Amino acid sequence: MENDLADLFLKAAKRIRRHQVERLAPLGLTPAQSRALRVIVGTDGPLRMTDLARRLDIVPRSATTLVDALEEDGLVTREPDPANRRSLLVRPTDEGRAVRARIAGTRREAAREVLSPLSDAQRETLRELLTVVDAAADPARRLSGR
Repeated sequence: MENDLADLFLKAAKRIRRHQVERLAPLGLTPAQSRALRVIVGTDGPLRMTDLARRLDIVPRSATTLVDALEEDGLVTREPDPANRRSLLVRPTDEGRAVRARIAGTRREAAREVLSPLSDAQRETLRELLTVVDAAADPARRLSGR
């Protein structure tokens, strides 16, 4: 039964991702760029490139590639870190914030479409269960109660 549950979970996640990719295409973003922009916009103040890589759980070179593309599209800017001249800070532009808001709507639409067979109560139960699973995967969050 566990394999069935895992398989069903993965299939649903892949469907949501596929729907998101389709909806992100008109924005010219890949899922990885979208995720990076969400992290950058969701951070108070500028973010060091190394911190972005850590939050995305990717190598710094990959973060650089993502930020290159986002900067080219006018969604973020980079500047030297005044506290450490070897580091770069990345921050969203106004356009980046606007695109991030559109991404949020796109993600909700994709999930809503895939989860539409569920009732409101079933979706809330699923949210609660996944929150428990997510918190268990992050010991720091589990200890803090968030």
